[in-house]
Amino acid sequence: MVTTVKSFFRTWRSSLAIGVLAISLSACGGTKWGFPYRADVQQGNWITAEQVARLEQGMTREQVRFVLGTPILQDIFRTNRWDYVFYNQPGYGEPEERQFTVWFEGDVLVRWEGDKQPNRQPFQSNDTGSVDETEARAAEREDDTATENTSREEQVGPDTDIGINVEQPQRPQIPGQTNTEPLR
Repeated sequence: MVTTVKSFFRTWRSSLAIGVLAISLSACGGTKWGFPYRADVQQGNWITAEQVARLEQGMTREQVRFVLGTPILQDIFRTNRWDYVFYNQPGYGEPEERQFTVWFEGDVLVRWEGDKQPNRQPFQSNDTGSVDETEARAAEREDDTATENTSREEQVGPDTDIGINVEQPQRPQIPGQTNTEPLR
C-alpha cells in the first residue's frame, strides 16, 4: 500500500510539474493579449485628394462647405480662414494628423494649402499613395477635356433613346372599374 501511495504521489507531482510548465510556457508565447482594449480615436474632417481637386478659386463659402464639409475650426477673429484638421490615434500604433486650410476674401475662395491628402476614405482599401494637389488638378483637367471632346451623339443619358422598348404590363380589369390607367 505504501508503494502504491508513493507511486501515486510521484505521478501526481510529475503531472503537476508538467501542468505548471505548460501554463508558464503558454504565458510566454504571445505579447498581444487584447486587453486592455484601446479604442481608435478619430477627430476632424477626412479630406481626400479628389475633394481638394474640386476646389476652384472664386467658389463661395457654401460651395467649399459642400465639397470639403464643415470646417472643424472657424476662428471668430479670423473669419476669412477655415481650418480642416484630421487626427487619428489608433488604439495600438502611431498617431496620424493632417491639416488643410482655405482662405477667403469676402465670400470668395482665394487660396488653399495643407498636407498631402490620401486618395481614399478610411473605410476603403489601403492607401496607394497620396496625390499632391497639382497632380490631382492635372488629372481632373484631362478628364474634363476628354469629356468635352466626346460628341453629343456618343453620350448616352436618360433623355437619349437607345432603342430599348419596355412594354408596360397589363393591369387586371376590376369589375365596375372604367379607367385602367393609373392616376398621375
